[in-house]
Amino acid sequence: MTMKVPVVIMRGGTSKGVFLNHQHMPTNPALWEEFLLDVMGSPDQRQIDGLGGANSLTSKAAIIKKSDSPAFDVEYTFAQVSIDHQMVDFKGNCGNISSAVGPYAIEQGMVPIKEPVTKVRIYNTNTKKLIIAEVEVENGQVKAEGNCSIPGVPGTGSPIYLSFTQAEGAVTGKLFPTGKPVDMIRTADRLIPVSIVDVANPLVFVRAKDVGLKGTELPMEYTPDKLKELEEIRSIAAEMCGFADRKEAALKSPAVPKMTIVASPANYTDRTGVQRQSADIDIVIRMMSMQKPHQALAITGAICTTAAAFLEDTILSDLIDIKHEVFRLAHPAGIMETKVDFVAGHISAIKVVRTARTILEGNVFTKKNYALSHQLA
Repeated sequence: MTMKVPVVIMRGGTSKGVFLNHQHMPTNPALWEEFLLDVMGSPDQRQIDGLGGANSLTSKAAIIKKSDSPAFDVEYTFAQVSIDHQMVDFKGNCGNISSAVGPYAIEQGMVPIKEPVTKVRIYNTNTKKLIIAEVEVENGQVKAEGNCSIPGVPGTGSPIYLSFTQAEGAVTGKLFPTGKPVDMIRTADRLIPVSIVDVANPLVFVRAKDVGLKGTELPMEYTPDKLKELEEIRSIAAEMCGFADRKEAALKSPAVPKMTIVASPANYTDRTGVQRQSADIDIVIRMMSMQKPHQALAITGAICTTAAAFLEDTILSDLIDIKHEVFRLAHPAGIMETKVDFVAGHISAIKVVRTARTILEGNVFTKKNYALSHQLA
């Protein structure tokens, strides 16, 4: 027996996802995975029978509730829904989807409106960290129009500022999950130095030259053999973080740690055809998303890389010469900027600007009937 459940589809940064009120999730959390797979139409490469967009960047879900804690406004759980496997990964967060949480909470009446900017204190349950979103509001509504543009998204919108505070050890509880700034990973072909850093999300960094790359490659340039090698490295790192055995990492921990390839500043042409100059870049970065090349850059990846740039003795140390608070990360779709706030010489928050908007609000029809936390009329 089918049922219809209220749903909002939103774009957040360079990702798109299904946003659900916590009240409309199954009462038993053990059924959340089955429910989200049902909603998104997974597993299926096309996700033809659900709301998923057949891409890891559009196969995401956000579950939001008004917080009972005076320290937060809302609580948000992120879910990365696998396209071709019967699984949903709740381990980490998605910074791009996080940028739409504030607008959703305001539009759904979970947060009192304050013009011209409403601050939304978001508690991410995946990482147990605070994110503060600054959302422009006009005439009692979230402002969608604006002049802010971000690489990887057509057009412009109203800026949304996200501050990730005290984001160290978001998933593993440690800045360096292995206890060391550099580890050596042995693959079938070579011995590779990596740095595994956990800020906002755990990333495993590799230098492009150490895996036979320039670093400026675009998503379509990665060969199947190269993707296989990169996933081998990521799987070993997942085992080192205690997430899963390396042989099962692609299935049991596909989203974290995130494989991240870094290189020194260099001229390159991004995937929109724009020429990017090394003088405008602090680091060249390429990320993998669910074993495929990311078309842009994950926000949590940008946050972690920014934090790692200020650490000593990692593999990034020789690539970066930081002389300013604004950090410029060159990815396949363009250049993303982050801003670092310091207190007493230590990073207190890392801020990034995004845009977001509501695309659809309505009901999704599930294949099965679920007992929900708040039964629908």
